Amino acid sequence: MCGIIGYVGKKDCVPILLEGLRRLEYRGYDSSGVAVLSSDGVIVEKTAGKIGLLEKKVKQASPSGTAGVAHTRWATHGEPTTENAHPHLDCSRKIAVVHNGIIENFGVLKEKLQSEGHVFTTETDTEVLAHLIEEYYDGNLERAVGNALSMVEGTYGIAVVCSDSPGKIVGARNGSPLVVGIGKGEYLLASDVAAMLRHTNQVVYLDDGEMAVLEADGFSTTTISQQRVSKKVEEVSWNLEMIQKAGFKHFMLKEIFEQPQSLRNAMRGRLLPEEGSSRLGGLNMSDSELRKIDRIIITACGTSWHAALIGEYMLEEHARIPVEVEYASEFRYRNPILREGTVVIVISQSGETADTLAAMREAKKKGARALGICNVVGSTIARESDGGVYIHAGPEIGVASTKAFTSQLAALGVLTVYLGRMRTMSIDEGKLIVSELKSIPEKVEKILSESSKIEEIAKEYYSHSNFIYLGRGWNFPVALEGALKLKEISYIHAEGYPAAEMKHGPIALIDENMPVVFICIRDSAYDKIMSNMEEVRARRGKIIAVATEGDKEIRKRADHVIYVPETLGVLTPLLTVIPFQLLAYHIAVLRGCDVDQPRNLAKSVTVE
Repeated sequence: MCGIIGYVGKKDCVPILLEGLRRLEYRGYDSSGVAVLSSDGVIVEKTAGKIGLLEKKVKQASPSGTAGVAHTRWATHGEPTTENAHPHLDCSRKIAVVHNGIIENFGVLKEKLQSEGHVFTTETDTEVLAHLIEEYYDGNLERAVGNALSMVEGTYGIAVVCSDSPGKIVGARNGSPLVVGIGKGEYLLASDVAAMLRHTNQVVYLDDGEMAVLEADGFSTTTISQQRVSKKVEEVSWNLEMIQKAGFKHFMLKEIFEQPQSLRNAMRGRLLPEEGSSRLGGLNMSDSELRKIDRIIITACGTSWHAALIGEYMLEEHARIPVEVEYASEFRYRNPILREGTVVIVISQSGETADTLAAMREAKKKGARALGICNVVGSTIARESDGGVYIHAGPEIGVASTKAFTSQLAALGVLTVYLGRMRTMSIDEGKLIVSELKSIPEKVEKILSESSKIEEIAKEYYSHSNFIYLGRGWNFPVALEGALKLKEISYIHAEGYPAAEMKHGPIALIDENMPVVFICIRDSAYDKIMSNMEEVRARRGKIIAVATEGDKEIRKRADHVIYVPETLGVLTPLLTVIPFQLLAYHIAVLRGCDVDQPRNLAKSVTVE
C-alpha cells in the first residue's frame, strides 16, 4: 500500500528512483510520480496507471539531479488520476511532498489554508501537507515540516524536498513505516527496504514521531519537535536475489514453490525431537509466566486471521489454553476484557498492518502482554511487542500471501508444542507432533509436484463466476483461505463455510453451474463430509475434493480429487492449503489477471 523512495548523493537520482518504484510495485498502487531537484527547481512527473507509463513520461522530460523522491499511490482520498498522484506541490511550486497514510483532519486544515489564500488543485488529503509546510517555511525545511506535522491528525510516512535546499530530503513517520538506507556517499529513504537493497543493506528504522534529514554527506534523526534521537544501524538479512522471480512467471508462483524451504526456515533450530518439545527464545517470558497464561486472544487481519483460527484449534487442543480469535479492526474499537493471565498474540506478515498494530497497542495500554508473530525484522510490531516469533519466510512479494501463511502455521505449531509441554502434553505426544512437523516440508514438495494436474482442473472451471469452499474442524479456516485466494487474484466470487453449515443457506446456490470445493481428509469428520458431498451431487453441483492419499472411496462422489499426504489432524492445514493456492493461481492466469498485483489490493495495509 503506497510506496516511498528517496535518494540523495552524487549519482543521477532518476534511474535510482524509478528502480525503487519497481521494487515497490508489489505493495499495490494505481498511480506513481517523481520529484527531482534539478537546476531548474523541482521537476515533477506523474501519471495514473502502471510505472511503465511514468517511465515513458520521465524519458521524454529527461529531468536530472542528485536528489529526489518518488511514490506509488493506492487511492484513498480522490480517484486514481494523474492529478491526484503524488508528489504534491505547494503554491510556490518549491516544495514537493510524497505521503503514505491518511490525514484525518485534512478538511479543517484545507479550509483554513484556503482562507489564507492557498489554492488547491487535487482531491487528496496529502496536498494539505505541501501547503501547510509552505505556510511554516522560513528557509529551514526540517523546522517547517515539524511545525506542519504538529498540526496534523492521522497517519503518515512522508518525504519532502524543496528547491531552496537541492541536496536535502526530510522524512517523518507516524503510523506508516519509513526506513533510512545508509550507502557510501549516498542516502536513501523508503517505506520498504526492498526499494533500496541494490544500494545498501545498512538501515535505520524510524519510530513514530521521528524525523530524518538526509544529505549527501550524512543524515540526522530527531523527533518531530527537533530533539536529537540516537538510532541503531541495522543490517537487512534479505538480498536482491531473494526479491527476483528466479525464472518463475510470477512472484506468487515462486513463493508457492518456496514453501518447503520457508517452512524449514520457520522451524529451524526450534524443534527438540528427543525431548518432544520446542524452544522459542524471543517470547521474553519465563517458564513460570508462561505457565500462568490462562487465556490467549489472537488478533489479525485477512490471511493472518485465518492462520489465527487454526492457531486457536492448535492451542486449545494440544496446549489446553482457552483461545479467542478477533479481527484486529474490531478488537481495537471494543473495550475487551484483558485480565491478569491474558496474553494477546498479534499476527502480521509485514509487521505494519495498521489495524493489527493498533490492536496490539490497545492491548498493551490495558496492561496485557502482547506477543507478535511477523515476518519482517525491524517492523513496528516486531519492535513494539513484548516478545514474539519471527516466521523467517523471507520477502513475500506477491500481494496474495502464500508462504507467509504456512510459515505462520508452522510458528503456531512450534508455539503449541512449547506451551503444551509445559502443561498436559506428554513427551510421546510431543515427539509425534515434532516428528510430523519435521516431515511437512517434504510432503509439501510432493503436493507441489502435482501442480500440472491442478492446472488441468483449473482449465475446466476458470470461466465460472462462483465457488463454494467447505471444510470442518482444522480445515474450516483453510476453506476460508482457499476462497479468499480465489477472490483476491481471479476476481471470482467465492465463499468458505463449515461443511455442516451448507444446509443452512448456501445449499440454495448449488446447481450444475456451481463448483463446490471440499476438504475431505481421513479424520473424525470424514463420514459427515462424504454425506455433504452426496447433498451436492443430488443437486448436480460440481465437486473438487482435497483428500488423503490412498482414499479411493472419494472418487465415487467427486468429479476431481487432489490428494495430499497423510499427517496429524493438527497439521493438515499446512498441506490442504497448498492445492488451493495452486488452484487460485492457475485460474487467475487462465483468466488473464494480474496475479502479483491484483486490483484494489495492497500488500501491506497501513491505513484504516
